[in-house]
Amino acid sequence: MKPDTRKIRKFHRTLGIVFALSLLASAGSGVLHNIMSRRQSPPPKARPSGKIDPSQIKVTIPEAYARLLSHGEAFDAVSVRSISGFPWYQFLIRDKEKPYYVNAVTGEADENADEQYAEEIASGYLGGTKVQRTDFLTQFNSEYINIFRILPVYRFDANDDKGTRLYVSTMTGSVTRDTNNRKQFEANVFSNVHKFMFIKNKDLRDFILTFMTFGVFLVGVVGIVLFFLTQKK
Repeated sequence: MKPDTRKIRKFHRTLGIVFALSLLASAGSGVLHNIMSRRQSPPPKARPSGKIDPSQIKVTIPEAYARLLSHGEAFDAVSVRSISGFPWYQFLIRDKEKPYYVNAVTGEADENADEQYAEEIASGYLGGTKVQRTDFLTQFNSEYINIFRILPVYRFDANDDKGTRLYVSTMTGSVTRDTNNRKQFEANVFSNVHKFMFIKNKDLRDFILTFMTFGVFLVGVVGIVLFFLTQKK
């Protein structure tokens, strides 16, 4: 029995209309992504924690850690960081949001050193510009999304006319994201149009994206079938 090409054409046309919006959104946001890759700088590189004079270090690691024994935990890693021109030991403790710090010159422990270190990283990244801490993130949000991988991070705002804001990790000693109002507007448009991030429920969002993508695939398959069915023998 010969297939009814009229019904197939109608089915193909209906599919095309239904899923054209998805195809247009994907193509348009893809163009925006290319523009963003040209206009926006790549992710910041991890920078050294500052110049450290080894002769300043008077306290050994065991001596420094002895100041933290009251916390009752073993450390996973230790680094030497430069904060306000002095070397500090940075102890990373498992399951703790923030590292512990001990001055490598005096042996003094300081619970506020982590935020001070983050502020110096942010200010130094902007060439000494004064910054203000506005958040401390332990989870990803709509602006600092999971492609940046690193948590926790501090957010600092430069309070300039561009709306510059930086996200800083003291564990890497670097700025993990540099953005402003224009960059974030472009990023929001791309995320909402290309990835449907306006849908908050991830399971529902993934289902809709999969359904729309499969629909575009189906339109292509039906078009190919229709092409061969309508060819003259």
